[in-house]
Amino acid sequence: MTTRSSIAITNAYVVPVAAEPIESGTVLVEYGVITAVGADVAIPEGVTTLDAQGRWVLPGFIEAHGHIGTHEEGEGWAGNDTNEMTHPDGSALRAIDGINIEDEGFRDALLGGVTSAVIKPGSGNPIGGQTVAIKTWGGRTVDEQVISGTVSVKSALGENPKRVYGDKKQLPSTRLGVANVIRKAFVDAQNYVAKRDAAAAEGKPFDRDLAKETLARVLAGELVWDQHVHRADDIATALRLADEFGYRLVINHGTEAAFLADVLAEKDVPVIFGPLFTSRSKVELRHREIASLGRLASAGVRVAITTDHPVVPINFLVHQASLAVKEGLDPKTAIEALTVNPASFLGLDTRVGALTPGLDGDIVVWSGDPLDVTSRAEHVFITGTEVFTWDAAADGGRGKGVVKEREERFS
Repeated sequence: MTTRSSIAITNAYVVPVAAEPIESGTVLVEYGVITAVGADVAIPEGVTTLDAQGRWVLPGFIEAHGHIGTHEEGEGWAGNDTNEMTHPDGSALRAIDGINIEDEGFRDALLGGVTSAVIKPGSGNPIGGQTVAIKTWGGRTVDEQVISGTVSVKSALGENPKRVYGDKKQLPSTRLGVANVIRKAFVDAQNYVAKRDAAAAEGKPFDRDLAKETLARVLAGELVWDQHVHRADDIATALRLADEFGYRLVINHGTEAAFLADVLAEKDVPVIFGPLFTSRSKVELRHREIASLGRLASAGVRVAITTDHPVVPINFLVHQASLAVKEGLDPKTAIEALTVNPASFLGLDTRVGALTPGLDGDIVVWSGDPLDVTSRAEHVFITGTEVFTWDAAADGGRGKGVVKEREERFS
């Protein structure tokens, strides 16, 4: 895995996100972990320093909902392992089994200052499978990039599963059918847990079922329910199902979530909003509007932002935030939507999301305010090791991003 290195980034405009910005600040990383953040930090002897010369320093951004590595760029069907659309219930599936860490999208992630990504199965099934949170660079295998394998289960309501299975002339071909598949799966999981626990109490053998084991973890609160949903009526169904079974719900996409902003705020249901740079390509997106993100946040809904990579290239994550600010989102909230917010409601906040002692040294040095579209990531660190550098003199003075490739990392 990427070496856990030590680095002190000095003379920086430090934006910890979880605390107020610091002028002429220092971030100290020792053996891959942030140990100090402040204006007066003692740097241990032998630690490499980087003079930021007043540049902005922030935690690496988090792509809260993407398909990087499972829907590979430039590979067509051969590199697309996002959807296993042969059965409506994919609870037993795991996104990690389809991730190719050599996907070019991971290099693009570094270009955009994205150091963490939650990879999710697609939205062709009512239940798509388990997600995984990984670093966007650094492992010999994807397993060495895992931040957490205990994040969530992806589910979909609305047009996608209805279309996929309607075309096959099988259940579910309506919204009623999609909800029925989810509801039945949870009832079966509840019955399974009761039988499993009874067998354990009696010391009897019991046949495990991978799908029901996964849903049992959702019911127990171990895994979030990541609900792909666009229309307001489908969001109401998502809330209804969550109330029925008591699981932790996170809305993904939420095109019409602003219509129910007060309800979502009241129930404290977060929204991973986006992608924002798309056309109204289907009925569910008729009310797609970047300004909806600001309305959600103003109503008190905790928000994150997604590119849904490769729908929108992952390096445009921060640009989506910039456009949302233009359309009314508070700039502070925009940065939180890329960092502390997704880390919090996806259970990653003990590792990533802020410049706080004890968290991983995943740090990005920006040429200026990252919400300014002319700013760029100049240095990207994962666990204290620089994995990306912007070389301004390269390519005839046009500049080029340089990724620390496998042969350099593991030589």
